[in-house]
Amino acid sequence: MDEGEIEVDSIRAISLADITPDLARRSGFKDVVDLLAIAKHGRGDNIYLIRFHYSPSFLPRVLSSPARRRAIKCGVAGRDPR
Repeated sequence: MDEGEIEVDSIRAISLADITPDLARRSGFKDVVDLLAIAKHGRGDNIYLIRFHYSPSFLPRVLSSPARRRAIKCGVAGRDPR
């Protein structure tokens, strides 16, 4: 991927029963078994559905953190204008 940021849209606690074949496919996996093989860590007591999207950055990395924060605050970076 090009330089950019992952922006979290939502985080929701779910149960193992909430992981359906449809959810697995919409998440880019072949099936529930494929999803769990990648996503399950440890006992799986705490399960979260995290929705996110990628936002390309149009600011060069050479900008200092304060300058980058000001540009983002002003709406110059962080979202694709198309």
